[in-house]
Amino acid sequence: MANHARTPNEGLERLLAQAEWSRSQFALVINRMGTEVGLTLHYDQSAVSHWVGGTVPKPSVRRLIVEALSRKLRRTVTHAEAGLPRAAEDNIPADLGTVEEIVDLGRADMDPSRRGLVVAAGLFSATLAVPSFADPARAADAHPVTPGKRTVRIGAGQVAAVRKMTDKIADILDELGGAHARPMAAAFLVNTVVPWLRADATDAVRKDIWAAASDLVYLTGWMAMYERDHGTAQSYYVKALKLASRAEDHVTYCRTLRGMSLQASNLGYGSLALKFADSAAEAAPKTGPRLQAFLTGQQAHATAMVGDHRRARRLLAATEAALMKADNRRESIGGYDQSSYAFHVSHVLYESRDLPGSIKALQQALKVQPPNERQGRVHFYGVLAQRQLEYGHLEAACESWTRFLEDYEHVSSARGDEHFDVMRLRLKPFRNSQAVRGMSTRITKIAMLKA
Repeated sequence: MANHARTPNEGLERLLAQAEWSRSQFALVINRMGTEVGLTLHYDQSAVSHWVGGTVPKPSVRRLIVEALSRKLRRTVTHAEAGLPRAAEDNIPADLGTVEEIVDLGRADMDPSRRGLVVAAGLFSATLAVPSFADPARAADAHPVTPGKRTVRIGAGQVAAVRKMTDKIADILDELGGAHARPMAAAFLVNTVVPWLRADATDAVRKDIWAAASDLVYLTGWMAMYERDHGTAQSYYVKALKLASRAEDHVTYCRTLRGMSLQASNLGYGSLALKFADSAAEAAPKTGPRLQAFLTGQQAHATAMVGDHRRARRLLAATEAALMKADNRRESIGGYDQSSYAFHVSHVLYESRDLPGSIKALQQALKVQPPNERQGRVHFYGVLAQRQLEYGHLEAACESWTRFLEDYEHVSSARGDEHFDVMRLRLKPFRNSQAVRGMSTRITKIAMLKA
């Protein structure tokens, strides 16, 4: 008879040590919590020893285990952290599942050494099932996320704090790059926002806090995308869709779909990019012209990728018309402006094989770009230089790459690193030219600083 050795549950053992519970004490806690949900349990020290040894308790008890540890440690403990599976038959409310997934993702971002351990991350999926926007009746009937008593109550002040922090993180992203801003966003999500999602609140405040959290999760996914961590970005985006649906927040739901379209287009999946972009535009509520431009601009880019240039031009015209109606308010998330529009024009022209027109549009995008968007300039100049070199204008490309280096030196961004690597590779055949020799010392210096 085969001996099937179980794998010890190191996660549960570690959490019990952090909680300073003996196995007998933990068994008593689980029995007591069972009465809260109508279960009569009679566990003892031996049962907990079996769990630590690798035996998987039944689904209803798994929930009690993570809830007991969450209360004791005063933070959200997830099934994954406790070494417990969370399958469909566990009957966990969707809200709680989403919160747990956000915690697991966020903790991995706070500690980069753990990123490879997060099952939810993985690789980018071109066949991802996108959660639909819940109808209001179903969202209103959603389960509370935490069983038992809640001791924390939140109000409008906590909602305002999440939105203000999201704006500040977006500013840091623009100025210093995603490598600095993303861990901050993840830490704020895990340590502050998630406990507020589990707190007591009025129905209106609860809806507002989930909407505010959705914006922050979307922004964190956006940063992961530009750090080339595409599987993680996609996971964040799906969580943002679920949060937006829970909050009945159509705007963030559509904005997130648009972000997923941009990610797909960056990876060369034109049809998928168009599917997400069209879905975002179709699901959008009647709203202001700036959001309309934000959505149709990406539609134009994705449409051009699949070769429908006539429709792409119509969408660009609609984007320009909407932007002309927009006010001067600058949003930190989805802040579509004339620079963003010109960048989309450049993409559409490039897909139409109009390289000179694409270069001209990129130059216009840089001309009207806000001065504080250093990370954006890094990307714009990196793309411009590549297209100028493709057109055969080496000196113009070197000038653009020189401008790229001026900002890249101060930005920590995987997207910037990729542009830097491409620059060095593309300039190798021209290393003896005067324009490239003039850049070589600075390139070497920055390479040493970034190593």
